[in-house]
Amino acid sequence: MKELLKKYEEKDPEIVFHWNDPETEAEGWTVINSLRGGAAGGGTRMRKGLDANEVLSLAKTMEVKFTVAGPAIGGAKSGINFDPSDPRKKGVLERWFKAVSPLLKAYYGTGGDLNVDEIHEVIPMTEQSAVWHPQEGVFNGHFSPTEADKINRIGQLRQGVIKVLENVNFSPDVSRKYTVADMITGYGVAEAVRHYYDIYGGNVKGKRAIVQGFGNVGAAAAYYLSQMGAKVVGIIDRDGGIIDKDGFSFEEIKQLFLKKDGNTLVADKMIPFDEINEKIWKLETEIFAPCAASRLITKEQISQMIETGLEVISCGANVPFADKEIFFGPIMEFTDERVSLIPDFISNCGMARVFAYFMERKVQMTDEAIFNDTSITIKNAIQNIFDNNSTKTNISKTAFEIALKQLL
Repeated sequence: MKELLKKYEEKDPEIVFHWNDPETEAEGWTVINSLRGGAAGGGTRMRKGLDANEVLSLAKTMEVKFTVAGPAIGGAKSGINFDPSDPRKKGVLERWFKAVSPLLKAYYGTGGDLNVDEIHEVIPMTEQSAVWHPQEGVFNGHFSPTEADKINRIGQLRQGVIKVLENVNFSPDVSRKYTVADMITGYGVAEAVRHYYDIYGGNVKGKRAIVQGFGNVGAAAAYYLSQMGAKVVGIIDRDGGIIDKDGFSFEEIKQLFLKKDGNTLVADKMIPFDEINEKIWKLETEIFAPCAASRLITKEQISQMIETGLEVISCGANVPFADKEIFFGPIMEFTDERVSLIPDFISNCGMARVFAYFMERKVQMTDEAIFNDTSITIKNAIQNIFDNNSTKTNISKTAFEIALKQLL
């Protein structure tokens, strides 16, 4: 696996598009790792301090993700080095999408990502640049549909991603108008845990869980884990967190979800960050869902959780371990050899899978059909790992082997 991984990591990307904003200090990159299947896909993110290497590593991650989520295309990513809280953000994004629009028309599909909103920024801003939909390049490059077919499928995609959830099994509050895009990634993170226990033995009900991050992914993962009977015992967010060793009730988790301020946890009795960062890793827990930023989890934190009974990790964040390697660094390897580690490209593939689902010919547009499709995709990927390796360790190693054999 390591030889395959080294070969894949060291292979130069096919296309690197570099942009300097004429009006601010913003700098951006689109990295297209390959035009496998005639197209490539990956979201657009913005953060201060981002560099080309981060975008490259994420593009390679996306390509691995497409081996699970489909369609069979190359991986790409866009990143802008700029402070997203700067009031000039809107102008920067508009100029960025105008500059990158020829790629988006021809062979590249994008979406929302860190600090860039799919519905309020990506879709309207790409439309301003005469792009029918942010995924138009994938249609043209990979599917080569007729004009009528393209119109139908783009309509399906437009409707589907922003579809308001009506089913109480999937929405924390139907009156709040949560969309598929709001909930699907965290749903997949929780479903990965459920399928893991179903396939490898055991039951999610009654298992204790720690969730890191309480943005879209972490909050939804906590909600769905709690809904299926897991006991969330701790949540750690950027500014602090909360602990209940007996587990928060489903109603308490639901209220935390409804009360969150944007991507921030809001709770009574918030424990300051430094204090909770000392305590939370020592809690007795079987499930860990890292859903915050990339490259945060240390070997010491993992070791502490292993000592208190950790069984399975379902990654909501891309590359959650504090390794410098693109994929499989020493902390990830240490973890994979000791507990069941479901890799990010399976557990957080929900949004990529939703895009793939809506790009297919006419599909059902119900909440159940959309969410079940993501669930089945994750289940099949975990079953495939089990069929190749029925032990509860080296799950990520096996998953990478399966993926890389398709890509190299």
